[in-house]
Amino acid sequence: MKKLLPYSIVVAIIFFQACGGNTEGPNNPGPGGGMNPAANPGISVETIVASTSDISEQIKSFGNIRAAEIVNVTPQVSNRVTAIYADLGDTVRQGEVMAKIYDVPFRDQYQQAKSQLEQSKSAYVRDSLQYYRQQTLHEKELISSTEFDDARATFQNSKAQLEASRANLTQSREDLKNTEITSPVYGVVLTRNISTGDLASTGQVAYEVGNLTGYQARVYLPLEEWRKIEIGQPVSFRVSNQQDITGEGRVTQISPRIDPTTGLGEVVISLTDRGTSIYQGVLVQSIINVETHQDAVTIPRSALVENVQTLIEPESNTIQLERSYSAFVVQNDSLALRRELTLGIEQGNEIEILEGIGAGDEVVITGQNSLNDSSKVRVAGQEDFQPAEEIPIEASEQSTADTSSTSR
Repeated sequence: MKKLLPYSIVVAIIFFQACGGNTEGPNNPGPGGGMNPAANPGISVETIVASTSDISEQIKSFGNIRAAEIVNVTPQVSNRVTAIYADLGDTVRQGEVMAKIYDVPFRDQYQQAKSQLEQSKSAYVRDSLQYYRQQTLHEKELISSTEFDDARATFQNSKAQLEASRANLTQSREDLKNTEITSPVYGVVLTRNISTGDLASTGQVAYEVGNLTGYQARVYLPLEEWRKIEIGQPVSFRVSNQQDITGEGRVTQISPRIDPTTGLGEVVISLTDRGTSIYQGVLVQSIINVETHQDAVTIPRSALVENVQTLIEPESNTIQLERSYSAFVVQNDSLALRRELTLGIEQGNEIEILEGIGAGDEVVITGQNSLNDSSKVRVAGQEDFQPAEEIPIEASEQSTADTSSTSR
């Protein structure tokens, strides 16, 4: 009858077989006498292929959408408001009546002015005829110069009275017309400051009307960004709580000066395409495209390796920081080569490469900080080695038992 070896002895035998059965290792030559290639698989990295795309230098700022022009509607005459025809949010056309002012006194003044004009006309006709008759008689020396001068003065006075009466009629007609407060533009009512029964005053703004001929946004930029803005540059709008572009526009006005208090310059952007999310007063992010390069080689900014050198300026005794950038390019799926880079435009996470990397190069984006020039690498996802064959424990126990029985 066979005797089974104790369990602890079997486990020890399996352990020594597993450890000592393979004499090749990191420090042991393989069958060919050289180092085992699997001993140094390389640093694991992730890569992307550099591609070409359009990239733009962008300036971003926030501002509110407003009408291109906001008009303050002020009453031209003072009296009690008798009716309101336009309210907040209403769309009004040019000349449309928005409110009515009590007009009885102004109507009476108009009628009085008309009567005064008729009287002035009659006096003018009478005095003009008298003047021309006196002029004829004076030329024939039938009347004295004093009588002729009196007739001429009376005529001149009647003429002046006629002109005054006409002006008075025009003013009274205009006052009567102004008892109807009308919109000077086609737009939407932004505010209403009067109600029925209020006393309308010539110094009081009754309505604010936003001109609907266009929308605009006004942004304020620091000097370095303000200097780069030019008329006609394209602009994209994004509502502050949304991700998608909801409108387009162009730079139409640039303030010629920097505000001395804030240090900011004003830029006016007119909308050319308004989406459904853009309306007056909404806060938007304005993305101004300063410069665009087409078919540029771009890589993620995360692929860059920054090198900072500290330089001491002996003349000024100041410290200067000099920055340079590089990236690693993988060749033959195993070797990482350092490339010194010349950078261009940066847009979001993408950056333009002017020199150092070409389209189609395989660029390391993860693990590059652990690399040196010509480091051996293993691109993540590749099968660089075959795992050792696993031996089931049951088979190992059976093989050990057979070996023990044979030896006896």
